[in-house]
Amino acid sequence: MARKAAIIGGGVIGGGWAARFLLNGWDVGVFDPDPEAERKIAAVMANASLALPALSDVPMPSEGSLTFHGTIGEAVEGAEYVQESVSERIELKQRVYAQLQQANPDVLIGSSTSGFKATDLQAGAPNPANIIVAHPFNPVYLLPLSEISGSPANPTEVVERTVQIMKDIGMFPLVIRHEIDAFIGNRFLEAVWREALWMLKDGIATTTEIDEAIRMGFGLRWGQMGLFETYRIAGGEAGMRHFMAQFGPTLKWPWSKLMDVPEFNEELVDLVAGQSDAQSGMYTIREL
Repeated sequence: MARKAAIIGGGVIGGGWAARFLLNGWDVGVFDPDPEAERKIAAVMANASLALPALSDVPMPSEGSLTFHGTIGEAVEGAEYVQESVSERIELKQRVYAQLQQANPDVLIGSSTSGFKATDLQAGAPNPANIIVAHPFNPVYLLPLSEISGSPANPTEVVERTVQIMKDIGMFPLVIRHEIDAFIGNRFLEAVWREALWMLKDGIATTTEIDEAIRMGFGLRWGQMGLFETYRIAGGEAGMRHFMAQFGPTLKWPWSKLMDVPEFNEELVDLVAGQSDAQSGMYTIREL
């Protein structure tokens, strides 16, 4: 009998999770009040069905069955795991957890939150021990990283169970050592995003040029070995110590505006959105 996951919130992230579970042989029950949810998830599945099996070294299991439900209680019935991907509003998430735990008291709940700590999510919950962060990256059906972040309320076995479920669907679970807002990936991306906005605002580069600098340069390296291994190699045979000695002083040079934030106003939004439209507005999101 197939294992079952419930997906609460069927947008871009929830749909990606649904595809990831389905293509790995799980049955999936979805709850999303959006009348367009079925169409949106079907579009995600169409992409995922082509992309994910192409990356697999072994044949994929038989696809699970997908059902849509009118209530949270129906969606979570018989599920061993729930992935919550509703809007980033803490009171909404907490309300969803209360309903989930009323309907299925022992179910394990992972949240796709981009920034809330597990402690915040768990506040006021009937069973805080079974609520944990499992933060993915888009598209979920392709990118394997899942940042697992618990709180002192989560026993070790809950963390281990979450890690195992992630592995069972081909994810790469990374357990965060200490609770921190936005976890690891998004904190890093926030710094890059801030610097990009400054270069844009100051007229140094366009959205296209910034993306090409990433895509054609260090982005290719990061896809294989990340930041520290890349810099270790940059140090040559002497390794990281040589790299640090050589480039350490540049940390005090005025290369970066990372300590400052450009004023977030309509002018900045128009600048970014206008250039982004010119860069890729001729493609639909699905084509991209």
